[in-house]
Amino acid sequence: MNIFDSFKFAFNGLQTVWKEERNFRLGVFISIIVVAVIIYFKFSFVESAFCIIAMTMVLSAEIVNTAVEDICNKIEPNQDPMIAKIKDISSSLALVSVIGAFIIAVLVFYNHFL
Repeated sequence: MNIFDSFKFAFNGLQTVWKEERNFRLGVFISIIVVAVIIYFKFSFVESAFCIIAMTMVLSAEIVNTAVEDICNKIEPNQDPMIAKIKDISSSLALVSVIGAFIIAVLVFYNHFL
């Protein structure tokens, strides 16, 4: 397998997450708005970097959460308390990343809007 195959598989994964996960699509939409705000209000390099890192963190958490949920569903398609616990913990990763991104946004946007 060469490097191009690796990129092909990665883009296939992104395409799958885009098609299947509403929260990922919402995150991409919000990220586009944030990038537009960054450009329009001419955020500093550091402010922009923090925002980009936060957006990447949220989208990455959604991808990991989706992968964990899909693995759990494959392993045990029926209701199972341990699988439910694993899925809840995985979704908490996405929640914690969103909370962190929100705090970063408040801190960065505070300079520009208040």
